[in-house]
Amino acid sequence: MANTEKILVIDDDAIVCDVVAGLAQALGLECVTTKDSSSFSDLLTRDTSLIVLDLMMPEMDGIEVLRQLGERRSTARILLMSGMDNRILETAERLAQSLGLWVVGRLQKPIPLSALKEVLETLAVTTIPESSLETPAYTFPDEELRDALQSTHFQNYYQPQVSLTNGQIVGLEALIRWNHPRDGVILPEHFLPRLEELGLMDELCWSSIRLALGDASVILEAFNGPIRISLNATIHTLENLDFPDALLKLAHEHGLTADQIVIEVTESGLALEPSRALDVLTRLRMKGFQLSIDDFGAGYATMRQVQNVPATELKIDRSIVEKMHVNLSDRVMVEKIVEMGHELRMSVIAEGVATRQQLDLLRHCGCDQVQGFLFSRPLPAGELVQWLRAHNPQSVLDPA
Repeated sequence: MANTEKILVIDDDAIVCDVVAGLAQALGLECVTTKDSSSFSDLLTRDTSLIVLDLMMPEMDGIEVLRQLGERRSTARILLMSGMDNRILETAERLAQSLGLWVVGRLQKPIPLSALKEVLETLAVTTIPESSLETPAYTFPDEELRDALQSTHFQNYYQPQVSLTNGQIVGLEALIRWNHPRDGVILPEHFLPRLEELGLMDELCWSSIRLALGDASVILEAFNGPIRISLNATIHTLENLDFPDALLKLAHEHGLTADQIVIEVTESGLALEPSRALDVLTRLRMKGFQLSIDDFGAGYATMRQVQNVPATELKIDRSIVEKMHVNLSDRVMVEKIVEMGHELRMSVIAEGVATRQQLDLLRHCGCDQVQGFLFSRPLPAGELVQWLRAHNPQSVLDPA
């Protein structure tokens, strides 16, 4: 990206073009405007940092522009504008994201100048290299993955779950990481797909469970609080009819009771082998384990499947939570999920909470628990114990 940030404004309203250009120039930003959307491709260059796009254009509309930007794999930030209903803006943003585009905001006309200025000021002081927009790619030999499973290279990180009733820590979710001797800590998206192809997911799942139960006994002894540990179970593990008995035996070996353990199953897991899954899930509950339906709202489970599972917890997917403070439709979905969860006598937890605004909305709609970077990133067991000891419940309920 060039040192001088360049803005391209696509809007058939000359006044809007002049206002954006004036604000940009005052901030030392280069700005090009066009009222003819069909010619935008001639003005779009590799150093275009921001595209200010009106959805309603007389010839080529904003949706068609987004489609072309997606085909060109544009890395420019995009600010959407429209005088139409905000729901249309929300849908356009989702379309842009599905095309791999980077939407930094959306504004309803008439444009609030303060909001427009805030976007441009951020552009003026933030230069993000193109390389940072790409997820680092890792490729590992299959034998290295197998060896890692046999070694101590895989470890759990734990993210705290906070009660919105009293601010106390009520749970910890175990999240697997690969502590690679050369590349450092590697996130699961870089190794889970290949482990799935190699048929090693069940082995990884049991490795994570053993690590978590061992860590949990130490964490609970050090913290001495009523905290549950949430474990992610794969579809393959849930197809094993012996899973409930094996898990209970392992829990007792670590001095834990079943009610201290939550098994998280994804919505997609509910859609496969329903009779076998219901067998295992029902027996888990009968033995006292808690059950959580993870990633709810991502679009896999039907309402009937959720109703049929004896779950004790419903976990709202982060993709809905992260936009609920700006998208009316996402906020309504969160409210309805909370309402439905409570009617089915389940507690409701929201994941991916990153802002105080999201937290306030979740408290307002009656969500029970939350987790996310607003409180803590996932931590290894040693760091987590120190974090737990320093946690101030009152800071959640009454921030400074």
